[in-house]
Amino acid sequence: MEIEERQPVPAGPGREKPAGPRPEEPVGPQPPERSGRRRSPLPRRALVGAVAGCVVLGGVLVLLPSLGRGGAARPAAGPVARAVTAVGAGVPAALPDLEALIDDREARVRDRPRDDRSWAVLGVAYTERARRTAAAAYYPKAEKALRTSLRVRPDDNAAALDGLASLAAARGDFRAAKHWGEAAVKLSPKRWAAYPALIDAYTGLGDYKATDRALDKLLSLRSGPTAQAVAARVYGDRGRREDAAAAISDAAAGAANPSERAAFLQQAGALAWERGDLQESLHYYRAAVNTDADAYDALAGQGRALAALGRPSEALRAYRAALAKRPAPRYALELGELYEKLGLGGAARVQYDLLRELVRQESAEGVDDELVLGLFEADHGDPQAAVRALRAEWQRHPGIAAADALGWALHRAGDNGEALRFAVRAMDKEHGGRVRSALYAYHRGQIERDLGQSGPARRHLAEALRINPSFSPLLAPAAREALAALGEPPAGGPPEPAVEPDGSEQSGSSEESGESGDSAGATGAAGAPGVAESSPGSGSSGPTAPSTAPGQPPAPAARPSAAR
Repeated sequence: MEIEERQPVPAGPGREKPAGPRPEEPVGPQPPERSGRRRSPLPRRALVGAVAGCVVLGGVLVLLPSLGRGGAARPAAGPVARAVTAVGAGVPAALPDLEALIDDREARVRDRPRDDRSWAVLGVAYTERARRTAAAAYYPKAEKALRTSLRVRPDDNAAALDGLASLAAARGDFRAAKHWGEAAVKLSPKRWAAYPALIDAYTGLGDYKATDRALDKLLSLRSGPTAQAVAARVYGDRGRREDAAAAISDAAAGAANPSERAAFLQQAGALAWERGDLQESLHYYRAAVNTDADAYDALAGQGRALAALGRPSEALRAYRAALAKRPAPRYALELGELYEKLGLGGAARVQYDLLRELVRQESAEGVDDELVLGLFEADHGDPQAAVRALRAEWQRHPGIAAADALGWALHRAGDNGEALRFAVRAMDKEHGGRVRSALYAYHRGQIERDLGQSGPARRHLAEALRINPSFSPLLAPAAREALAALGEPPAGGPPEPAVEPDGSEQSGSSEESGESGDSAGATGAAGAPGVAESSPGSGSSGPTAPSTAPGQPPAPAARPSAAR
């Protein structure tokens, strides 16, 4: 089987889709059907953590080094050897080294089309290139290479299964990532490489008990920087900020190459941003870019931090540079909202149009952008379209990020009763909603305010600003205005419970008690969760890591003895 010649993939709208024949279907496990996904050609919004997305840092390059048939490592040129070492360790490779590895493996499979290992390495290299540069046209090439590896060697091919799991996670297709990841683990239970993508899949599907089990297994099999970076993200999702900071500090200290180190510094910057430490996050983001100029996520992070620090000209330059190198929809959304904050409506609309085009292109390559798309539509476009898209996303991937996004879209569409059920779900500890998210708290507070529940609304709006006073250039000021409009709570505290003639007491008003009357009940026809749970306590934001010189990792934080 021949592969197509690679063509340059221009950044942004108009980039070419690689030509070539469609791969044959492999023998072996097949992914589940896509449950009828149809994407709207509309844009989306990006604070999914952040969920961040969302693929595990460096998680797509988790194959073992390419070996010859006798088991001996093949000699290679310097850049290829470095990329192969990164592949074997499951960490990011420098982009020039990654390109050299792609060139090398493309030449190899042309000469030896039945070399299943080289096909698998080529597939994960394509995936990593797509993830690092937002060149989504490389995702179908990755799928073709990985399926070819599995067709050539349908049995005992854990490397191809690992690669397919990581590819699916990178695209945001968490059901397929679970399918391939579990197949890889079943084939080779003591192989660690499938676990990062499997953890992403369980998180995206809202199965947090499975996430914890998979993380425990990963840490029992591997204790290096890659595993620590995965653990840091899971700890952050659980609200264990000190644990997350300590784990990513350990990962940065153990990084073996600049690209790996930059990726971990970027993750540390994201953690600092989420807890509202703006200067600290800017420090980490700058250190990441100084360590690896291709750390485009960190460059966009600089824009986010600079905007919050009141330095809009620098923020605009950082965002533009990030978009030029990695045209991701969420960067376009954040830049558009910054323009809107600055009163530059025309420039904002240009970015929103770019977002729509980028989403359309990525959707054509199998990338799930529905969370960013839905949140964009809710705030800047058609809330009803956002509801339709996010209901389908919730059915596919019922994680906390989807619950929050759907709840907000329902609110913007005027259905606050159902919106509150999803907003509660996003902050429900029983279902994994322990992350201290300013965005989630803001969304819930505004929904409660519209329902007339002033006590809970006041509490959650204040919590959003306490977590990160600058969480959004548009929404943080709206949170302050809403909180001011609510005013101070009534003097004398909550009302005394009424006494019934038989001596029993009626419960007090739900408005000031913190409980939402609409948050309980069975799941409705629309699939809305029917749980009532108070939000996580405000707690401490955790210690701030000491400042270090650019490019240096933070000092390890003290590890708490128990989970928070």
